[in-house]
Amino acid sequence: MFRATWKSLLARKVRLVLSGLAVVLGVMFVSGAFVLTDTLGRSFDQVFADAYADVDVNVNATPKVALDELEGEPVSPPVPAALLERVRTVAGVAEATGIIAADGALMIGSNGKVVTSFGPPQLGENWLGESDLLTLREGREPRADDEIVINAALAQAAGVKVGDRVGVQTPFKSKKEDFHLVGIFGFSGGRDSLGGANEIAFTTPVAQRLMLGEPDVFTNISVQAVDGVGEEKLRDDIAAAVGDGYQVRTGEQMSADAAAGLKEGLSFFNKILLGFAAVALLVGTFLILNTFSIIVAQRTRELALMRAIGASGRQIIGSVVLEAIAVGLIASVLGLAAGIGVGALLAYLFGELAGGLALAGLGVPAAAVIGAFGVGLVITVVAALLPALRAARIPPIAAMQDVATPDRPLTKVTVSGGIVTAIGATLLFLGLSGNAGDLTLQTILGGVFFAFIGVALLTPLISRPVVGLLGAVFAWSVPGKLGRLNSGRNPRRTAITAAALMVGIALVTGVTVILDSAKSSISALAEDQINAELVISGVQSGPRPPSFDPAVLEQAAAIPGVQLVDGEYGDMAEVDGKATWVAVSSNVAALERIFSAKATAGDISRLGPDQMLFSSDTAKSRNVSVGSRVTVQLSRGEARTYTVSGIYQSTELTSPVVLPPQAARDFAIPQPIQGFLQLAPGARVEDVRPQVETLLADNPQVSVADRAAFIKQQTSQLDGLLQMIQILLALAIVIAVLGIINTLALSVLERTRELGLLRAIGLRRAQTMRMITVEAVVISVFGALLGVAVGTGLGAAVVEALKDEGISDLVLPWGQMGLFLGLAAIIGVVAAVLPAVRAARINVLGAIAHD
Repeated sequence: MFRATWKSLLARKVRLVLSGLAVVLGVMFVSGAFVLTDTLGRSFDQVFADAYADVDVNVNATPKVALDELEGEPVSPPVPAALLERVRTVAGVAEATGIIAADGALMIGSNGKVVTSFGPPQLGENWLGESDLLTLREGREPRADDEIVINAALAQAAGVKVGDRVGVQTPFKSKKEDFHLVGIFGFSGGRDSLGGANEIAFTTPVAQRLMLGEPDVFTNISVQAVDGVGEEKLRDDIAAAVGDGYQVRTGEQMSADAAAGLKEGLSFFNKILLGFAAVALLVGTFLILNTFSIIVAQRTRELALMRAIGASGRQIIGSVVLEAIAVGLIASVLGLAAGIGVGALLAYLFGELAGGLALAGLGVPAAAVIGAFGVGLVITVVAALLPALRAARIPPIAAMQDVATPDRPLTKVTVSGGIVTAIGATLLFLGLSGNAGDLTLQTILGGVFFAFIGVALLTPLISRPVVGLLGAVFAWSVPGKLGRLNSGRNPRRTAITAAALMVGIALVTGVTVILDSAKSSISALAEDQINAELVISGVQSGPRPPSFDPAVLEQAAAIPGVQLVDGEYGDMAEVDGKATWVAVSSNVAALERIFSAKATAGDISRLGPDQMLFSSDTAKSRNVSVGSRVTVQLSRGEARTYTVSGIYQSTELTSPVVLPPQAARDFAIPQPIQGFLQLAPGARVEDVRPQVETLLADNPQVSVADRAAFIKQQTSQLDGLLQMIQILLALAIVIAVLGIINTLALSVLERTRELGLLRAIGLRRAQTMRMITVEAVVISVFGALLGVAVGTGLGAAVVEALKDEGISDLVLPWGQMGLFLGLAAIIGVVAAVLPAVRAARINVLGAIAHD
């Protein structure tokens, strides 16, 4: 039996290679994700190990506001210089150094634009001299307050050299400040940066003023121990000396904590890639199921003969499963190899985008190997199991009958499809309605999975009438009529082939519906709720939003035609112990006049230094009313108690909590991040905007735009997200194309005799090719129609569930839907090329004699 199986497998190499390709692509995604995250994780381990190599103990202040990874990055308050002197007196301390290293130092490049960084920090530091890790490559160290040195990566990105006069923008001075570039430094091993970070080093007083906003403070204290003193003991002694409110860790702990935080982000990225791999493998399952179903149908007589000469049903099942294991093993090996290559390529691209991250040696973690073979084998064997069971039921008497197998009733599969679809709909309802608790994401994903499987099971029921209707478009010619009849001949086969394409197009359509609805809703909200003709803002490219000088607000208010100006500050704070976004308005009247927020209790037209405002939704959830006393801890300073003086109607664009203007000085960014200008009746935007642009000339990070341009700027990030998802889901569509090619190729083999007879009675080669092409186009358009319908339904359900979050408009992307249908027709034509050529080249006499 083994030899018979092996010969059977070798006799169908081309057929099984096509189905194996689907597994290869899915496994490539899985193994590539693990290789990528492992390589980047070890690379950053090395970066942080180097960064803390000379640190035995580190002291920094405990963040006053505790945040999780979804709420933002916690901000540690500065460490006073007096603490540095106290640390120096601890026994066992050889040297203690005050360090300034804060994110937000932005250089203006030679082209006049800010040098941005997508991910790595842009550090402003105090120059501490050269070390084993860091050396000057050009120039000298900074000595005067108007001198700086920068790392080589930043010098290259900014296009500047030693001797240039350069502009720098910092968190505590929004207007750019000019400096002389006197030196460029690099790192051991020929590295231009550590982890892609851009670094600007000032003299210590200037770094304190620009990066921390006050003199005689540091971000942390770095300690070196006396020879023979253990790091853990020195850590404990320093912790006892500095008291509560400070984090004291060894250099090894600092390195491990920094790497762990970064790896948590990489883990999230890894899950995204694995999610797309799951989609690819789901589509591949349909392809493999179809392939083995057709092969079993074509081998009916062969398998019946085996049963007749004594093969048991178990042996027949083992034969088919053995073929699946062989395909899965080969595909897993090839997929793992491809995944290693893709993971290495993505790691290289990530390193380049991160500013030249020095990558650790390429490694293949055990998870990549286990995932590759586990997924590849499981998917292939599971997909082949149903055809194997079907093969085991073939009676020996079939050896004396025609090879073709009659189409079975669809009752069982339809009932199964209805049950599975109902399960998917129930899970989606629970997840989208918020009734799944902590398992909301898993419930939604499970609902989507079951919905796809359920629709795929129901597809045979509708395939024959829908395919017949689609094929009617081509019924004006004989090849068109034949292609139409062929595509509807086997509803199960057609349905499975179309379902593979359905998955990819449904996901793209669903995401497009959700994001287009979000864009429309955001635009409508902004149009309705922002009563300002001009908005000052910038595009955030890092962890810190762009900010500007508060003086701009006062100067803008003096421009003729400007009626009302409001500057919006924002930060995460602990409000009665719960992390909450809080805002400060430079003009409290803007709540009602610009943001259309009406008072529901108390007075919201003014705000004293010890008063605060709540939105109505937040007040209700926190059980707060006018007169309540609420404690607020900001990123800096001490906790302070405020009295609630007013509650305003919640809108999608207003903050949950508004504090008085005096509170902004304790924000992580103590400057406005947005400005709103309301013009007087008759004033023209074209007259006012150039004057505001002049006020912002020294801040290239922010600009002023009219309301329409501001809305477009805010929604442009959704377009980038949609493009990324479409690119990743294109893999599922590629696998679906392979499925159509595979189905048609196997169908041509199955109908060899029939094609020979058609050719014998006058069907020309060109007509034969048109017949196969019509069949492919009908199947692919059918799959696209299913995908558009299912995707629209899923997208509309998500939009309905997000109504309370402000996504109120349901937008159906008709243009995109038409594009998908047109693309499906093109896919059908492309997929038909090889099978059509093969059908046209059939030897007529040999085909007639084919058994």
